[in-house]
Amino acid sequence: MTDRTHGFARRTPISTYRLQLGPDLGFDDAAAKVGYLSDLGVTDLYLSPVLAAAPGSTHGYDVIDHGRLSDVLGGRPAFERLVAAARARDLGVIVDVVPNHMAVPTPASLNKVLWSVLAQGPESPYASWFDVDLGEGAQVLMPVLGRRLGAAMADGELTVSRLDEPESGISADEPVLCYFEHRFPIRPGTEHLPLAELLERQHYRLAYWRVADEELNYRRFFDVGSLVAIRVERPEVFDATHALLLELFDAGLVDGFRIDHPDGLADPRGYFRRLDERTGGAWTVAEKILEADETLPADWPTAGTTGYDAAWRIGQVLIDPSGAGPLGAVLTELTGDSVGTLPQLTETAKREIATGPLYAEVHRLSSLIADLCHDDVRLRDHTLRAITDCVTELVVACDRYRAYVVPGEVAPGASENLVREWAQVAATRLEPDRAETLEVVVDLVLGREVGSAGRHHEARRNEVIVRFQQVCGAVVAKGVEDTAFYRWTHLTALCEVGGAPQTFSIDGDELHAWAANTQMQRPATMTAGSTHDNKRGEDVRARVGVLSELSGPWQQAVTALRATTVQVRPADLDGRTENLLWQTLAGTWTADGPITAERLSGYLVKASREAKTWTSWTSPDTAGEDALTTFVAALSGDPDVAQILTEWVRLTAEPVRAATLATKALQLTLPGVADTYQGAESTLVALVDPDNRGPVDHEPLARELNRLDGGASPRDLAAEKLRLTAAVLRLRRRRPEAFVGAIAGYEPLPTSTGHAVAFARTADGVPAVVTVVTRLSVGLAAGGGWGARTVVLPEGSWRDVLTGAEHDGGSVDLAVLLADSPVAVLEAAP
Repeated sequence: MTDRTHGFARRTPISTYRLQLGPDLGFDDAAAKVGYLSDLGVTDLYLSPVLAAAPGSTHGYDVIDHGRLSDVLGGRPAFERLVAAARARDLGVIVDVVPNHMAVPTPASLNKVLWSVLAQGPESPYASWFDVDLGEGAQVLMPVLGRRLGAAMADGELTVSRLDEPESGISADEPVLCYFEHRFPIRPGTEHLPLAELLERQHYRLAYWRVADEELNYRRFFDVGSLVAIRVERPEVFDATHALLLELFDAGLVDGFRIDHPDGLADPRGYFRRLDERTGGAWTVAEKILEADETLPADWPTAGTTGYDAAWRIGQVLIDPSGAGPLGAVLTELTGDSVGTLPQLTETAKREIATGPLYAEVHRLSSLIADLCHDDVRLRDHTLRAITDCVTELVVACDRYRAYVVPGEVAPGASENLVREWAQVAATRLEPDRAETLEVVVDLVLGREVGSAGRHHEARRNEVIVRFQQVCGAVVAKGVEDTAFYRWTHLTALCEVGGAPQTFSIDGDELHAWAANTQMQRPATMTAGSTHDNKRGEDVRARVGVLSELSGPWQQAVTALRATTVQVRPADLDGRTENLLWQTLAGTWTADGPITAERLSGYLVKASREAKTWTSWTSPDTAGEDALTTFVAALSGDPDVAQILTEWVRLTAEPVRAATLATKALQLTLPGVADTYQGAESTLVALVDPDNRGPVDHEPLARELNRLDGGASPRDLAAEKLRLTAAVLRLRRRRPEAFVGAIAGYEPLPTSTGHAVAFARTADGVPAVVTVVTRLSVGLAAGGGWGARTVVLPEGSWRDVLTGAEHDGGSVDLAVLLADSPVAVLEAAP
């Protein structure tokens, strides 16, 4: 679809298909899939990052060279072949952009920009690129050592060598400092100094890896030391890091962009404005996590988000609220947690992160504020310790990624109210004598005048505003998404990236209200079911969600599973891990049986490390992890476990079918550009990365689609979902004006039951497409089925795109409309 904006042609996708590029899926491999994707009905390819990434990268978010397309993926010639194949089928191309950070690769010489800074310090032409302290005598911390520096030096692990490693850009012409596979430049004239003095004279400081959590002097991507933040807010850095991508856009090889983690940037609004101006309004979406009561900043010139906000609402409209109590009983029995304690659990997790893995970031901000106070006689009595206490509690109280205060501008009223609400919470956790210090910190992060008059626009005060928001986002991401959501096991389907587990479920009216607002505010946003960052894919979430509809039988199943495994279950198995295990089995055990023990145990170990309750990435409990892995292997071979879960699959077959198809129908027809994650056009058992990022064999999918197109009936749920996805994607391509564009609209339709959600997509006010899905099918069946319940269709004639059945407008019996499927998508007759 093409619009005109700022005098340029702008393509707006109607639907996208996400491809996870990597060593197993290069540009030419992707080109071979274009024919199938076009047949499926997709209008645009949506590619993971395409620029040169660190060696061995499986995802591309660790860029090492912004001026080169990935050689591993095939380089520019292969990329152009992919685009040519897409254009031959009239498909657009959307690419993922990583503006927040670059990789610190091994060896570091692979990132020539970083190598230059390490070699030349402030004199490097790239010194302005990185968000790092390069002040007088400062050394960039390189926390790569496996043990403390003194021990590594004593055992001769650090050496000065001349190496010929052309693949790494290292030649024997210049000496390098070596630490196993690591390489570092040596400042000219220091190569012959004694090792201790040589180390002191470099522009970097080698350190034990654990030092990074306490003394790091550069901003990271959250707590990942191998990803160093860049200052894309500086025009020269934006221009250099986006030159190739914009060249591809100007050449017509790229049509739009997905922007990774904009909340990490110093000035996300400025970034989007610069990109929008440079591209003339290219379709751009932001990977933005929004709280339930939060909307995308109105002054961001973007089409919308990548769809987390749509995904959790779609999932939770299909959750039965009556299941909260019984599932809460299981939660308490196994874990000791209880319904209603999620806020306290989240607070604890955020404080652990702020005082642990992200202490360096909190300390850097606190020290900046302390320096400001020391230099102002009116603020000098506010000590570093008091400031650190206040900053820590203010950050922990923050309930979203940032408040969007811009240096030099008066803080918007909503932003100021947010920060002051956080301060009120923080005050309850601080000693009374910290109150005045907290007020100073609040005024500084809001950009208000405090202390001596006339000093509120100083550069360092502006830096406080920016760093506070960057720290807030990092603590929320690591504390909530990557810690609390792995600890909270009430219903794990709710604990998804961007999710709102505190809500548990929503009703159809809440979904309609959100959809109507989205249609009005961001009609070309993205809707997502599954993403590469999911903790579990859409089909796994749907199966887990069914636990809420059958919470009583699930309690009985858990009791039986615990009884039959008591002899092999570790005596000290963490309760949260156990509850996660049972729900994961419910989400991944299908009619085809369970996933492999290796996949399941790999997921559980990763989830447990993220939860950081009994094991972690930095301090793994090897014995406990081995015991967990052994237990999972025992479960996989236990016939009693297999019998219980096979019976569960039989019991839940119809509600799982209804939830799976309803999830997909809603995601593909609600307001926005509908994305399909690779393989998710059919049923897909996918857990957190790397489980969900593996290669997808599209050949069987293409054969099945061809069979269905030939008039065959679906043989199973996988085929039903594929038929639904193809039918709706083709409908979107056939009737784009009803889904994306200036005249598209959204209109809820009346039903006589809460077990159905129905709406129309309109074109210029005229209904063109209708979606009707079954909600909470277990309760529906218990009440006797549809009976005389109805939905009111708009006037005219309607054809079901799945079955071909025709219906007249007006009151229609749901028993008739949904006789063959739990969902119906109807197209208005011409």
